[in-house]
Amino acid sequence: MNPNRTRVLLGSPIHQKPAILEQFLNSLLRLNLKDIDLDFYLIDDNPDEAASQLLQQFARNGRSVFLQSSGYHDDYIRDEHTHVWHSNLVWKVAGFKNLMIRRAEAFGYDYLFLIDSDLILHPDTLLHLIGTGKDIISEIFWTQWQPNTLLQPQVWMHDEYNQWEIHPGEQLSPEEIQRRFYAFLLKMQQPGIYEVGGLGACTLISSSALSSGISYDRVRNISYWGEDRHFCIRAAALGLPLFVDTHFPALHLYRDSDLDLVAEFIRHTSGAEAASIAEGEPGTGDDNEACGARTEAAVPEDGDTAAAADLPGHAETAPSPADKRVQEAAAQWDVLWTEAEARQRLSKEPLPADAGETAEGASTGGDGGAGLQKPQSASAASPVTPAATSRRPKLTLTMIVKNEGTRFLRQVLEEHRKYIDEAVIIDDASTDDTADICREALEGIPLHLIQNPVSLFHNESELRKQQWEAVVATRPEWILNLDGDELFESCFPEEVDSLLRTADCDLFCFRLYDFWDEASYREDMYWQAHQSYRPFLLRYREDFTYTWNDLPQHCGRLPENIFELPHQLSNLRLKHLGWSKPEFRLEKYLRYMLLDPDAEYGWKEQYQSILDPKPRLVSWSE
Repeated sequence: MNPNRTRVLLGSPIHQKPAILEQFLNSLLRLNLKDIDLDFYLIDDNPDEAASQLLQQFARNGRSVFLQSSGYHDDYIRDEHTHVWHSNLVWKVAGFKNLMIRRAEAFGYDYLFLIDSDLILHPDTLLHLIGTGKDIISEIFWTQWQPNTLLQPQVWMHDEYNQWEIHPGEQLSPEEIQRRFYAFLLKMQQPGIYEVGGLGACTLISSSALSSGISYDRVRNISYWGEDRHFCIRAAALGLPLFVDTHFPALHLYRDSDLDLVAEFIRHTSGAEAASIAEGEPGTGDDNEACGARTEAAVPEDGDTAAAADLPGHAETAPSPADKRVQEAAAQWDVLWTEAEARQRLSKEPLPADAGETAEGASTGGDGGAGLQKPQSASAASPVTPAATSRRPKLTLTMIVKNEGTRFLRQVLEEHRKYIDEAVIIDDASTDDTADICREALEGIPLHLIQNPVSLFHNESELRKQQWEAVVATRPEWILNLDGDELFESCFPEEVDSLLRTADCDLFCFRLYDFWDEASYREDMYWQAHQSYRPFLLRYREDFTYTWNDLPQHCGRLPENIFELPHQLSNLRLKHLGWSKPEFRLEKYLRYMLLDPDAEYGWKEQYQSILDPKPRLVSWSE
C-alpha cells in the first residue's frame, strides 16, 4: 500500500435505465485519478438485464469492482414529469448506502464517495473534493424537479428543502423569502465552497466522518422524507458540518431527454475528443489520465442571459447546459410567493413519511463484503396497499359558490358526481338559481347545502372557516376543495381511487391551468399557476390541529399548516375555467379593484394584466 496515495471507495446503488447508466459509467472512466487508488462498490438493483450486463462488463475491465446483486425485484417508476418514490424504496437505498459505509470502514479507505447513477461528472470532481479537506462535501448539480419549473441545486439550508437562510425565531415575509431564495441560487452559481444544511447524491465522506457513527439509518423522531435528510440531521447532531462545492457542477440526467445534453457537457468539461465517447466512439478507458483542461462556464447574473465575464474565476466561454437552464428559469423569479406556496414550489418530489419497516442490510462475510436480507413477507409491518383495502375511502367535495348559474357550475358538478360520495357547498348569498343547480346536478348524492343570507366574501378567511367547520361536521375521510369553475382532466375519475387508497400520504397537490378560452390556457410571467403544485385533496385527521391564515383575501382554501402532513405531487391536471370568457375576466378585474385596490393581498401587475388584449396562450391537450 502506497502511503502517498489516497484510497477511495466509490459506492453507487444502481437501479437505472441502460442508456443513462452507460453515460454514468463512462463518466467514471474519465475521472482524473492522480495519486488516487479508486475502488468501486456497485449494488445491482436493476430489473433490466441490459443494465446488469453493463455493470458486469464494467467489472470485467480490470478495475477493482465489488459488484453485488441487491436481491430485490421492485419497480421505480420514472417519466419525463417526475420520479415516483415511496418509503420502502427510500429505506432500501438507505440500507445499500449503509453497507457501503461498513465496507469503507472495514477496508480502511480514506474516503467513501457516494454517487447516484444518473450523474455525469466533471473529470476533476473527485480530485478537487479530496483537496478541499472537508469531512463531508457534495459537488453541486442542478435539476428541474418538474418540467418548466426553476432549476434548483440538490442542496438546501434547513428543514426538508428550504433554500433560504433563516435564523431561529425569524418570521419572514413572502418578499423576504423570495429575496433570500434568489440570493441562495445566485450564490450557488458562483465557484466556491459553502456550508449548507442538507446535501446528497454526489457526496465525499472522510474516514474520520465514517468513524464518527454517521449513517443513513432513520432518525425515528423525524418525519422528513428521504434518506439524505436523515443522514444530514445525524451529521449535524454529531457536529459534522456539511459543505457543497460549486467549481465542477455535475450534469443530472433526471429525464431521458437530458441525454441530449451529454455530448455538450463533455465538450465543455473535457474537450472535443472526450465528447466522442458520448456519441458512440470508443474511449481510452485510462483511469489515470486527465481528460483535458478545465474550462469555466459563464454564469448569468441577476437572471440576465449575458455572460458574467467579470465575475471572479469565470472565463469568457460558452455557458454549460446547466448554466443555460438556470438562465432560462431565471425569468420566473419575479413572482412573489406566500411562504406556503414557496415551500410547495421549492419541494423536490415529496415522499410520504415511512409507515413501515423495510429490509436492512446484514453482514454475511465472504470477500469482505456484506449481503442483504431478503425483503420482508407480506405479513410484515408495511403500508396498506390498494389491493389490501376492500372499501374505497369516502370522498367529500366542498365548494364555495355565488351566482354561478350562468357560468360553469352545472358542467363542473356533473363531472364531479362521477367520483364523489358526498358534497358540502356554501352558497354565499346567491341571488340566482345557483342553489337549485347544486341540488339538480347532485341529485342522489348526499348534499349539505348551506345558504348564507349575507355574503361573507369580503372576509375570505371567515368564509373558509365556515366551509371547513361544515365539512368536518360530516366526518369526512378525504376532502376535495374546489371552486365552482374548476374541474379535472377527463382521466381523473379513473385515477382518483388510487389516490384515496394511498396509506402513507395525507395531502395531494395538483397543477392548476388558467383557461383563457375553451381550448387554451394562458402562460406568461403573470399567469403560470400551472408551473407549481397546489393542495386540493386532503385526508382529514381528527388528531391533527389545523391552523388558518387570517388574511381577508387570498387566505388559502385549506388550513395553512397542512404541509406538516405527509404529502405528494400528482400529475393529474386541474382546469380553471373562470377566466375563459372576456366578460368573466372583466368582472373579476372590477371585483379585485373593489376589494383590493392597492393590491395589498395580491399582485398589482397581475391584476392589470387581466385585461391584456393579446396574452400568450397554449393549446390544451387531454
